[in-house]
Amino acid sequence: MSQSATAPTAITPSMVDNFFLEAMKPAFREDPYPLYERFRGGAPLLRVADTIWFALGHAEVTAMLRHPRLSTDEQEHATTKAGREPDPNRARSLLFMDPPDHTRLRGLVARAFTPRRIEDLRVATEGITNELVEAMATQRGGTVDLIEAFAYPLPVRVICTLLGVPARDEAIFTNWSRGIARSVDPSILRSPEIEAAIAEARLGLRTYIGELLAERRRKPGDDLLSALAAVDVDGDSITAGEIVSLAQLLLVAGHETTVNLIGNGALALLRAPDQLALLRQRPELIGPAVDEFLRFDGPVQITQRVAMEDLALFGQKVRKGDEILLILGAANRDPAAFDEPHRLDVTRDARKHVAFGGGIHHCLGAALARMEGHVAFNALLEAIPTMQLAAPPKRRPTFTLRGLETLLIAL
Repeated sequence: MSQSATAPTAITPSMVDNFFLEAMKPAFREDPYPLYERFRGGAPLLRVADTIWFALGHAEVTAMLRHPRLSTDEQEHATTKAGREPDPNRARSLLFMDPPDHTRLRGLVARAFTPRRIEDLRVATEGITNELVEAMATQRGGTVDLIEAFAYPLPVRVICTLLGVPARDEAIFTNWSRGIARSVDPSILRSPEIEAAIAEARLGLRTYIGELLAERRRKPGDDLLSALAAVDVDGDSITAGEIVSLAQLLLVAGHETTVNLIGNGALALLRAPDQLALLRQRPELIGPAVDEFLRFDGPVQITQRVAMEDLALFGQKVRKGDEILLILGAANRDPAAFDEPHRLDVTRDARKHVAFGGGIHHCLGAALARMEGHVAFNALLEAIPTMQLAAPPKRRPTFTLRGLETLLIAL
């Protein structure tokens, strides 16, 4: 037998393998957008493995976020699910439900998660923000980590206020949130240690919320947990398990993303002094600028859909069970949708960004995030007129959720 006949067959890495190899490197965490551009333009829908596709264009991502035959329930529909242990926590989440279950639960939640409740939170958010900013201002002339001192504590305190979590438990909520945040990264980027930390955080949060919910049912308060427990529409109510899952979703989706919105937005401004100066001169632009921050360097970089049947999408034959990775960060920098997409422009109308997803899974907390962002940047720009970068920022080792570990600023 010849030597060539006994040699092992080389396995050529797929495009998706190469993508995630790049995604694990520090350079990608610093700036993922050049890698996205290397994949853009090959096709509106790009096959990167046998059952995996990429969508990077704004028009394509927007359409597929709304497509009725594309599911978020990977465990139920994806061809790659074989051999995976079922994750009951994920299966019960609104994020991974399809109609009619999603329609029912989101409709019930919307009755408690009202615009009026969000507006009522504005006063609390302003109070928390002013307290945090005043604490930073006492260090004028020195340096402060904007993430630790402001971007992280603000959203967790707002979410705890929304849910009715006592202030004494905010620190442990922060730890759980950091653990659970890794669960939305692709499995290829999660080590056994990370998986163990995710499981521990989920268990801790689930136990805590279950006990708090039982207390609120005995003694209701003016908070979202109490309101969810009281929802009853034609005899249909939200179960305890569903409420616990929703609280977990709100903590990660409502807290982690807002941390990243504030951190990424502040860094973008510090790196674009002309835009920072413009916002100081025209504070009425802060509201619209929040959408530009979400577009320019969004807190959520990727989401996923699974084909529920054979489909013809953008000239491609997508098979039942195929997974489509919607690269939100790339869609938000699509030159076909945004002029000079790699430039921060606080005067831009960026409302068509896809940072909040779309369709039936459009972010339930979008109004809350915009409100918090507006309040946060308004307070920062007013209270710290000489804010400058004091050191290179450090990125968090996450992929789906893009944010900063540290952002040292000179006051």
